[in-house]
Amino acid sequence: MQIVTSERDGITVISLTGRMDATTVASFDEAWRTCLDNGARRIVVDLGGVEYISSAGLRGILSLLKASKAAKGGLAFCNVGQMVAEVFRISGFTSMLAVFPGLDEALASLA
Repeated sequence: MQIVTSERDGITVISLTGRMDATTVASFDEAWRTCLDNGARRIVVDLGGVEYISSAGLRGILSLLKASKAAKGGLAFCNVGQMVAEVFRISGFTSMLAVFPGLDEALASLA
């Protein structure tokens, strides 16, 4: 999985490409922890390039959600593909996460 972290309008954007599974979720966990440790409190996770997510990937997202709430931060997700959206729906994640169709909408939700 490829992870690119950037900042836009004071909001941290973590863009993911590839598979989010047991072999790659540690990299995702390290990326968001680094962001929070460096003071980021508003984070958008762009899942546009994620082609597959496993239960390990869901655990990584749940860990980020909990850490973000503990830090009194804002968290949004965007560009969720059909397969990932279906996994979110089946697992009940759609009721826990703020999911937006595009990056601009996700950023606006945290502005």
